[in-house]
Amino acid sequence: MSAQPHFDAAKLRMLDRVSQLALFTAAQAVRAAGDPFADPARAGVSIGTGMAGAQSADDAYRTLYADRSDRLKPFTVLLAMNNAPASWIGLEYGVAGPNLTYSTACSSSAVAIGEAARRIERGEADVMIAGGAEACLNFGTLKAWEALRTLAVEDASDASASCKPFAKDRSGLVLGEGAAMLVLESRDRAVARGATIIAEIAGYGLVTDAAHITRPSVEGQAAAIRAALADARMDARDIDYINAHGTGTQANDGVETAAIKQVFGAHAYQVPVSSTKSMHGHLLGAAGALEMAISIEAIARGVVPPTRNLRVADPQCDLDYVSDGARQVKGLEAVMSSSFAFGGTNAVLIVKNS
Repeated sequence: MSAQPHFDAAKLRMLDRVSQLALFTAAQAVRAAGDPFADPARAGVSIGTGMAGAQSADDAYRTLYADRSDRLKPFTVLLAMNNAPASWIGLEYGVAGPNLTYSTACSSSAVAIGEAARRIERGEADVMIAGGAEACLNFGTLKAWEALRTLAVEDASDASASCKPFAKDRSGLVLGEGAAMLVLESRDRAVARGATIIAEIAGYGLVTDAAHITRPSVEGQAAAIRAALADARMDARDIDYINAHGTGTQANDGVETAAIKQVFGAHAYQVPVSSTKSMHGHLLGAAGALEMAISIEAIARGVVPPTRNLRVADPQCDLDYVSDGARQVKGLEAVMSSSFAFGGTNAVLIVKNS
């Protein structure tokens, strides 16, 4: 996407790609919501990002250390700061309520959505723009992830098939970038102003896996799932589809499968599961928001998206991963979306048909 048709030149000088993506998607969400900001003081912004203005930081380091120049862009700090996407959204709509940025690695935007929903539930805000944005596809970031040895080995026959969640031959994640935004408000308010209600956030579970900074645990992931179910006042049998974290790494996918089994018991084998990261890559801090949007679309369309590239079965990953293409599901009422992060902040959201 070219930014020039969407922003004037003066503003564009102060917008890292992450803020461009955030503003563009926020505009789509606000337009669909039908002008929800009756009282700006009662409106807020809640955005998750893992690396924020990574491109601007990378550009600055290149200027300093590769070009041996100290002539940095005058707006480098404003371009790179973590709260830039949320701040620009707030300025765009004159939102004067809480403006918050969450950075909990891969669960950032799931946390942002869950915390925004709680703020509305407690009566602290009437409406929140909530979601995430990430623009991490720059040389420095890619080399850093490569050094961590978590990136997938390129598939020799098809580079686009390199991310293989839940497959025996999975070798790691593939980075992606983008943004997704939701407009959240109470049902009563939405009905009163004649808004179209797409879905309802029913549950939010947030726990810390305090065992290791990068290694997930079955107990930590299962605890987050249980917390979301308890918040939604639901039983595992009420969940009709799981949008899994499903990174395609050896460490995550087996653990996530075991966590689902631990909570869902025998019903785990009856619930369709998929990792859409197999198609859009891992958006890091924006992953939870994008996957929540996909979960909402699954309910709206009655279609469960597939886990692509799962051709070689792993005996340890033996659930129904919807590996044979998108699947129509009748009576799709409740969907769970999981986001498990480096650092141990695990967030699970449950959304249900409105």
